Amino acid sequence: MRLLQIDSIHVVARSPYLVLHARVGDYPQVWLEEALEAGRIAECWAHEACFVSATDLGFHRAWRAQAQSNHWADKHAARARDANLKEMHALLERVRTSGAVRASDFERAERAASGWWEWKPEKRWLEAWFASGELMVTRRERFQRVYDLAERVLAKLDPPFDSSLLARSPVELRRQFILDSVRALGITQARWIADYFRLKPAVDELELAPLLASGELLSLQVAGWDSAGYVHRDHAAWLDKACAGRLRATHTALLSPFDPLVWDRARVRAMFDFDYTIECYVPAAKRRYGYYVLPILHRGRLIGRLDAKAHRAEGLFEIKALYFEDGITPSERMLAEVAQAVVSTAAWHGTPDIRLGRCRPATLAPALRAYWRRKVSA
Repeated sequence: MRLLQIDSIHVVARSPYLVLHARVGDYPQVWLEEALEAGRIAECWAHEACFVSATDLGFHRAWRAQAQSNHWADKHAARARDANLKEMHALLERVRTSGAVRASDFERAERAASGWWEWKPEKRWLEAWFASGELMVTRRERFQRVYDLAERVLAKLDPPFDSSLLARSPVELRRQFILDSVRALGITQARWIADYFRLKPAVDELELAPLLASGELLSLQVAGWDSAGYVHRDHAAWLDKACAGRLRATHTALLSPFDPLVWDRARVRAMFDFDYTIECYVPAAKRRYGYYVLPILHRGRLIGRLDAKAHRAEGLFEIKALYFEDGITPSERMLAEVAQAVVSTAAWHGTPDIRLGRCRPATLAPALRAYWRRKVSA
């Protein structure tokens, strides 16, 4: 995937943890924190705020240093520097002399609503220095960022930071990100590539022609697409299996709203005929499915979604509503595999008791509840 988008919402698990669980199943949730503190991964702005591998960090720092960015984080950081440069330098000096800090180390003068613009000044300044690269995140404590000088964080990376990457030209870096995007996406149209690393301008077929000529990318026609599909040469064996009809999907999982599989809404519509919106940012009265809705991946198809909430203190995984897509008639096997995916996610999250509210079709609810009762009694 090359990156894990970070999001602080934890109605279920926070997004990067849930993305990993969808792919590898049960794992210790301290993995990410341990990897971050040990320097095997790092935080930076990529698609959005993301974890990236230590190996890839140099490409991102080079890109941020050389490319003109219109990202909202850079705009807010620039405004913060323009308005508070003296205070920001004083904060940077404190970190330099006294060591790593958290935003919570600074008292808030008064309470405010959520959002960057309502953060206390020190939090805005820390984020501004993080966006511009002078500060990095050395570790997290209860998911709070702990900021330190970039030079100290870079010094502990494993493998060591490759400063020669900073000399790469924008053209070389863009080429690298295009190739990494195609590899991460598996199969893609040209128009979907730029979103993965927020490249501007958009990638077109003319730009991909040299990568086809070099053999680094493969091109093919996909039934139902009006544009060519692209696959990285590292996936040539998988492509051969798919074309021969020998590639079979077997996995069922609940996906984070910020999973790379679904974050590009145009791609997920074209690939899976799945119309998806993260409705936690939609006013309650306008929500169709719920606040924190997880797409359900089943054997290569997106077959439904569920609105979930983890009540950690009670050990309860609440499904406020579960919806199968129109046209999906679940078989007994499909229903059992979806039910088991819920069991796996709930147990891994420490909320093994499952409660189902609404279900569409409603006739499927008794079978799901019966499955979960059997699992609990077992």
